[in-house]
Amino acid sequence: MSTFIEVFAGCGGLSTGLMEAGWTPLLLVDNDKSCVETLKLNKDQSLVLKEDATKLNLAEYKGRVTLLAGGVPCQAFSQAGLRKGIDDPRGTLFNDFARFINECEPKMFLVENVVGLTTHKAGETFKNVIALLTGDSYDVTFSVLNANDYGVAQKRKRIFIVGLRKGSFPSESKFVFPRPLDYKPTLRDALLNCPKSDGVAYPEAKKKVLHMVPPGGCWVNLPIEVQKVYMGASFTSGGGKRGMARRISWDEPSLTLTTSPCQKQTERCHPDETRPFTVREYARIQTFPDSYVFHGSLISQYKQIGNAVPVRLAYHVAKQLYEFNTPIDR
Repeated sequence: MSTFIEVFAGCGGLSTGLMEAGWTPLLLVDNDKSCVETLKLNKDQSLVLKEDATKLNLAEYKGRVTLLAGGVPCQAFSQAGLRKGIDDPRGTLFNDFARFINECEPKMFLVENVVGLTTHKAGETFKNVIALLTGDSYDVTFSVLNANDYGVAQKRKRIFIVGLRKGSFPSESKFVFPRPLDYKPTLRDALLNCPKSDGVAYPEAKKKVLHMVPPGGCWVNLPIEVQKVYMGASFTSGGGKRGMARRISWDEPSLTLTTSPCQKQTERCHPDETRPFTVREYARIQTFPDSYVFHGSLISQYKQIGNAVPVRLAYHVAKQLYEFNTPIDR
């Protein structure tokens, strides 16, 4: 049996993909109350644990777990954040993940994170993370994958790090990440017959501005005087700023969903209606099944979904891992 433990499990995007690919969960851990309740609503409650990562010990699972997986909290390295990296306390959670590896000694491990991890401090942070996870016992490989290449209607790049325990696989065995699919879904594909659900609304002033933006457009499509007022100091700053006042078109994938549906710098306006995407539309774009239930306030649900690994992306990576491991189990 191919078993897994997921730490930093969030609302369950990665674990859902793993389970769809054939993996059997032993434990799903997170410290966020709403995420834990969401996991309990959709998974076996007996496998869900609310626990602080710094207090968690996985030694009892030694010899029982095939794969240790986790999306180590990534805000410390996000392009949208302050990028404090290892100087941020959340950066030290990589140390806890390395400790979990040592405690339960899985045959394989999988880490997901933002691409900003690879460039933080000119790549020095990433080198340290790889060295920390590799230790003396694992061979490690990694790749940056775009969710749109794997059945997700979203331009969302993430880095995946895979570790293989030395001696657990033939020396000639090399893990290869899944090849991109030919099919590249658009927002139209994702939101076809999407169930109705709650969603936040724009303030009237913002709504008037975004109403002027055509599908596929952004702030550059606004009258110059409106640009200056709406963008403020950003109007004269450097960078493309194409996420501001951005309306997605039906015939393109969404830009990366964030934890808030109406942040000024990373706007994602509905193609036809002048509003943010609803919770269910967020979930569709992240490829959660319509039956998946999210617990908590509206803002919490957006945050959970925005932080999640897209289910279909998780599935394709998980399937590749499952097929790599299966011949060894037989």
